[in-house]
Amino acid sequence: MGAPHRAVDGAVPLDRLARPLRDVRISVTDRCNFRCRYCMPREVFGADFRFLPRAEILTFEEIARLARVLAGLGARKVRLTGGEPLLRAQLPTLVRMLTAIPGLEVTLTTNGSLLAEQAQALADAGLARITVSLDSVDDAVFRQMNDADFGVADVLAGIDAAAAAGLRPVKVNAVVRRGINDHTVVGLARHFKGSGHIVRFIEYMDVGTSNGWRLDDVVPGAEVVDMIGREMPLEPIGRAYRGEVAERWRYADGDGEVGVITSVTQPFCGDCTRARVSAEGVLYTCLFASAGTDLRALLRGGATDDEMAEALGDVWRRREDRYSEIRSAATAGQPRVEMSYIGG
Repeated sequence: MGAPHRAVDGAVPLDRLARPLRDVRISVTDRCNFRCRYCMPREVFGADFRFLPRAEILTFEEIARLARVLAGLGARKVRLTGGEPLLRAQLPTLVRMLTAIPGLEVTLTTNGSLLAEQAQALADAGLARITVSLDSVDDAVFRQMNDADFGVADVLAGIDAAAAAGLRPVKVNAVVRRGINDHTVVGLARHFKGSGHIVRFIEYMDVGTSNGWRLDDVVPGAEVVDMIGREMPLEPIGRAYRGEVAERWRYADGDGEVGVITSVTQPFCGDCTRARVSAEGVLYTCLFASAGTDLRALLRGGATDDEMAEALGDVWRRREDRYSEIRSAATAGQPRVEMSYIGG
């Protein structure tokens, strides 16, 4: 694969808020086998929904080339997302191609439905870490939320398989919605306490425009910490690195940690170092973006790596996104890319 392609002028670009590019989330498919209401509600993503044709999706070679150029601009981590990334055939092949890029850590986020059968191959290919979405360990609540009649036991089996393959600790992400699964927060924390895995509770966000988001449905991270802490006392831990999105808490008895991601009530835009690439190669510089930059046209149009680096660096230098900090009634009606399109 070779070394990362360095920026033409050798400088790592900073955006207009002096934020470097460190993390890239690359979607490998826009398809998913779940229909979580906060992400891909069935009434929108139904049987007649038109997903991307195969020819429009970036090939593994195109993704690897893009990752190499981004690494030269300062990216240190690539997270593979979807849709559901494990629906993409031969995914370990892509992982192996990406891990061949020096200095690049490769991780993956999945709903866990196919993880039990793929965990070992992903680990063998060099995957560094894995994050599994699991919104509740109450089976009825979880089935209601994923709207695909998929049970908790199969996701837990996937988490166990990942741990056995060496992909530990597993990070477990749970989106919390008031009146839907907030009453199961403590049970989820208790289930993984002492396991070595880390649960992160995510405030329900207004990503896209199809999920019917309301501020009243948001359970603040502080409330989640209070709920858990009343039964299992917690102590705060500082963030481990610039751009880490989770506010971390450890159990007072030393038996693990949990995190909360507070994009709504305590925005962290000032330290956001993330870029996102959709399955067909559109670069978005914010989770709440309304428009992006077509990289597939460059990849398939004969652009050199130098030209790719120049174009990407220019996009990043012009970046000034901070949607979560300016969220208001005035921004509520603006178009936003759907979360399923760029992997959250």
